[in-house]
Amino acid sequence: MPFQLSRISLLNLPNALASLRILLAPLMFWIILNPQFFTDNGYHISWNYYFASLLFVLASATDFFDGYIAREWNQSTMLGAILDPLADKMLTLAAFLGLMMIGEASAWAIYIIIVRELFITGLRTIAISEGISVKASLAGKIKTVAQMIAIGFLLMHWNFGAELLWFAVFLTVYSGLEYLYGFRAALLKENNI
Repeated sequence: MPFQLSRISLLNLPNALASLRILLAPLMFWIILNPQFFTDNGYHISWNYYFASLLFVLASATDFFDGYIAREWNQSTMLGAILDPLADKMLTLAAFLGLMMIGEASAWAIYIIIVRELFITGLRTIAISEGISVKASLAGKIKTVAQMIAIGFLLMHWNFGAELLWFAVFLTVYSGLEYLYGFRAALLKENNI
């Protein structure tokens, strides 16, 4: 089912918050990869951790608020349905890739997460284009929280960050399989099979 984007759909608050998340992701990525920016200016390396974590928390908060506002103020748009998960992926992948590149996260864990996220984003795009609604499951929401907590621990270089990352990987794979099953069931229902 094709859709048209109205000017209002581009300018509503939930879409603006998702767009802000998209803009914060590369800034956070740059900060993770450039700790010398702080140390060369006389600051302790921990300021790099704090600032990257602060950006991640602020960007993550926009994820909660854009969804809440879209539902409560009836500002859901087709653009938002695509933009919101894209912004989420850009934020988490920027953090995970940055952490992997500085040696704080397992390359295998990040690879598994990236493959799952790309696959499910592709399925979600197909579902939207076909007019099929496959809502995020509880497992998917728990997966997102687990990923965010793991990122927070890894950004701050706290103990158990690696263990939390692998727990997030497990939830990522599980929720991906659950989403795939839900998509298949919705597709069969749509085609009366």
